Amino acid sequence: MAGENMKILGISGSPTENGNNEKLIDHVLKIAESRDFETEKVLLSSNKIEPCNACDVCRDQESCPIDDDMESVYGKLKEADAIIVSSPVYFGSMTAQLKALFDRSVLLRRNGFVLNNRPGAALSVGGSRNGGQEKVIQTIHDWMHIHGMIVIGDGGHFGGIVQKPVENDEVGMKTVEDTINKMCDVLEMLNR
Repeated sequence: MAGENMKILGISGSPTENGNNEKLIDHVLKIAESRDFETEKVLLSSNKIEPCNACDVCRDQESCPIDDDMESVYGKLKEADAIIVSSPVYFGSMTAQLKALFDRSVLLRRNGFVLNNRPGAALSVGGSRNGGQEKVIQTIHDWMHIHGMIVIGDGGHFGGIVQKPVENDEVGMKTVEDTINKMCDVLEMLNR
């Protein structure tokens, strides 16, 4: 099977436990599993990740002196064959929790561009149809570009753009499903 032994990591950038973003991550990973991919997730509602303080220790060694949950996240990022990230819109951008994870991931860039050529995709949830989701997705894509990742959209646009509550947004959920299916398609093409 094409997806067998390939792992997709889902990251919910929301601090809200069991909220819209965690529902999206659960949904897309279930679709990936149905296509025979292994999955894992990082929920920022249950992980404590401090902001980067630009100490530059990771320039000289493959470690971060900040003692928090990011150490386990590094391992999950390294093991992932692809990464899908979801964030709510907070004042026109992603959450501070997700930004902290992104900033701290510089260690992986400085130590061999670990995420280079890995497919990545983005999802975002807003309070209205045009609630800033595309800006959030663009910011997530920027992080992926800086790591040299292969950025994937939903096949026609930028990624999964949903209005809360996600379970009531049929149009938005279609973009989410198209995004994860496109990611699975790309992984299968790369694995041929």
